[in-house]
Amino acid sequence: MKMGKENLDAKRPVALVTGASSGFGLLVSVTLARRGYRVVATMRNVAAREHLLERAVRDGVGELIETMPLDVTKPESIELAVAAVTERYGRIDALVNNAGMAVGGFVEDVPMERFREQLETNFFGLVAVTKAVLPHMRERRSGCIVNVSSISGRSAFPGYSAYAASKFAVEGFSESLRLEMRPYGVRVVLIEPGAYRTAIWQKGFDTICTSATSPYREPLARVLRYSRQAAQAAPDPREVADRIAGVVALSNPSLRYPLGRGAKIALRAKALLPWNLYERVLLRILN
Repeated sequence: MKMGKENLDAKRPVALVTGASSGFGLLVSVTLARRGYRVVATMRNVAAREHLLERAVRDGVGELIETMPLDVTKPESIELAVAAVTERYGRIDALVNNAGMAVGGFVEDVPMERFREQLETNFFGLVAVTKAVLPHMRERRSGCIVNVSSISGRSAFPGYSAYAASKFAVEGFSESLRLEMRPYGVRVVLIEPGAYRTAIWQKGFDTICTSATSPYREPLARVLRYSRQAAQAAPDPREVADRIAGVVALSNPSLRYPLGRGAKIALRAKALLPWNLYERVLLRILN
């Protein structure tokens, strides 16, 4: 006897993805749908969903992806979205905290409001969405929370202090949360991409904090040149989406998954080399 579509849908796991209009969020939404998830793909402006829906239809999973507005910097937006998902489907099996932005510039050139904007989106927004979802996972004693961090959350470059600070905060938060939630059957995972071909860095390049009179224009130019070269040679971001989709299916995933060309080597070098030597090597690379 074949199981009806309604029964199949009732058993289908549900994933909530933030920042799903482009980049990792778009790709992981489609990848999770291909693996059988009902995906609620959220974004600040649902008018930006066209590329996601086109990709979903092309991959044959259009009926498994629903878009919904969610601005991680607005508490009422988070509450409405999470309430809508739990009311409609009765469960959230996976939360992918992907929404983010990148603020660039040397510290003296970055206005305090840009630092606050960076932390508000990348850290406080992530915390707020997580807090809204936690009660549902805790009560069911099941679920996976994937926090999309960055290699910059463990190794900071000059010119990216605001971004690195936000990702370092995500790393510490996730370590603590993982220990808190382990007794309740909720898995917490950090995905730490290096450079990938996504729009976040181009957006950051376009809004870099500097000026014609900045004393840091020359060193900033060197950092940006290195970053652009790394972005051009970066691997396909689909491997990040594939890893996230694989991780949410694991019963006992690791805490951290560094991804991308040279990411593990860079982290190993930082862990093993004395700081003074590591610092000299890093500055030489950026020059």
